[in-house]
Amino acid sequence: MKLSKNFSMAEFTKSQTAERKGIDNTPQGEHLDAAKALFENVVQKVRDQFGVTTINSGYRSPELNAAVGGSATSQHCNGEAADIEVPGVANGDLATWIVENTDFDQVILEFYTPGIPDSGWVHVSYKADGSNRGKALTASRVNGKTVYSVGINV
Repeated sequence: MKLSKNFSMAEFTKSQTAERKGIDNTPQGEHLDAAKALFENVVQKVRDQFGVTTINSGYRSPELNAAVGGSATSQHCNGEAADIEVPGVANGDLATWIVENTDFDQVILEFYTPGIPDSGWVHVSYKADGSNRGKALTASRVNGKTVYSVGINV
């Protein structure tokens, strides 16, 4: 099943943890609709601009989310979020481009180290109901804890 011109459901739901533990990671109903909206409005636009786009983490069923230690309120569980990278494009530049060129709920530049272009990844989310906050954040680790700061800090 295709979520957009260049992305399949298999890419969005692939998980080594789910495969290893025998967890069904197939979105249904509103989560499937949310995934299509995310790809049509953000992820496919990234692909159209930059080319090959890698999904590091996509949909997570509640059971898979618990198995990987994800937040109980993660948008990954609703089909609304993906963690992505584009080979050859600095993650800071990717996050900035998404903020400047798409409608989104959240863009989080996660664990990026300035000067190391492929460090970290970009979390992006989109709400199909149109209630997108346009919230841009940078996540970093400080004293072993994740700290969020406003904006894309590169």
